[in-house]
Amino acid sequence: MTVEAKSREQRFLTAQEVSDRYHGAVSVRTLSNWRNLGSGPPFSKIGGRVLYPSEKLVEWEQRNTVNSTSEYQRGA
Repeated sequence: MTVEAKSREQRFLTAQEVSDRYHGAVSVRTLSNWRNLGSGPPFSKIGGRVLYPSEKLVEWEQRNTVNSTSEYQRGA
């Protein structure tokens, strides 16, 4: 596989890996609740497993980045 192909390759994270990415600030249970509510980061179900595309996590982080606490909106 070429370097270019590897950079295009989609990386998926499990719910535990997502929780670890955020140092436990977002629990596996919270991710599950968000999926049921239709909020939180986008995910895919592949072979019955819930997986989070890493590039979608980055996009979700960017959408939820704020510059001050006055910009923060709960549940956005």
